Amino acid sequence: MTPPKTPIAVLISGSGSNLQALIDGQQSGDLPIEIVAVISNRPEVRGLERARAAGITAITLDHKGFDSREAFDLALTEQLEQLQPKLVVLAGFMRILTPAFTNHFAGRMLNIHPSLLPKYQGLHTHQRALEAGDAEHGVTVHFVTAELDGGPAAIQAVVPVLDTDTADTLAARVQQQEHIIYPKAVRWFCEGRLTMAANRALLDGEPLPPSGYQVRHSQP
Repeated sequence: MTPPKTPIAVLISGSGSNLQALIDGQQSGDLPIEIVAVISNRPEVRGLERARAAGITAITLDHKGFDSREAFDLALTEQLEQLQPKLVVLAGFMRILTPAFTNHFAGRMLNIHPSLLPKYQGLHTHQRALEAGDAEHGVTVHFVTAELDGGPAAIQAVVPVLDTDTADTLAARVQQQEHIIYPKAVRWFCEGRLTMAANRALLDGEPLPPSGYQVRHSQP
């Protein structure tokens, strides 16, 4: 018997490469999901084209049309409530969310951030890792809380930093891992394996370490 598909909504601000990984998983049947809508705070971005090409509802909610962050987040909440997703997936959604929004969707909203959190919250993570002389870098999928990039980690992929790396080459290798671990975390959630309780991420009911489930890559 085929398990029921979990309705999810994906929030984007740009090209949507992680969105494409989820679309691919939905279309292949590897992921038990139905993407009910893709919502962008920026009009005419590539991610909206990806959604339309896959027959998925594509919605623009331009943040520039709102007087405040609170007003935008309220409109976004109302839009999501109409869609009734069980999971909200942030895939390159470049907005700082209000506590009212994050609290409303607590435990059912995931984000992906290109660093080994808690290192390098915010922007320019690859360059910051290089400037710090880090031997390793990577990407984290985490539950979203009111703290920017501070929610409990579900899974991390770790890659080595090479002597020849630039911010662009390092970003490209990290992005390859993004497209692997984000669908994995979404699958865990949809299967009921990944949950959040007391500000901790749990896998199969057991608390994960602060870094989450960690996947290490010894080769470039």
